[in-house]
Amino acid sequence: MSQFAENVRRYYTLVDADDVPGLIALFAPDAVYRRPGYEPMVGRDSIEAFFSGERVIADGRHEIIELVEDDGAVAVRGTFEGTLKDGSAATAEFADFFTPSPDGLFHRRTSYFHAPLI
Repeated sequence: MSQFAENVRRYYTLVDADDVPGLIALFAPDAVYRRPGYEPMVGRDSIEAFFSGERVIADGRHEIIELVEDDGAVAVRGTFEGTLKDGSAATAEFADFFTPSPDGLFHRRTSYFHAPLI
């Protein structure tokens, strides 16, 4: 497994520990994070603002079910269980796609959630 894939695994540990500075350090300065329901977050400041306040999740735990690496990019399929800031329980299946920058940091991250929409 590449260092980039190891950093993707580490990312979920940092999120679950609410280590915002640690997880932000994994993103390139010009990174773009796309997540359903939000405008694209561009740059570390925007991504940090999301994790420091805009995110509706209070706490929880991610479990990686599958991690696939191809040509430097990493795809993750997993589950999340936790609590929202309003106190309600949350469970979700998700898929994340990470693309590296030339220096090996996260250049692009795109999240998808398994939800009955159509």
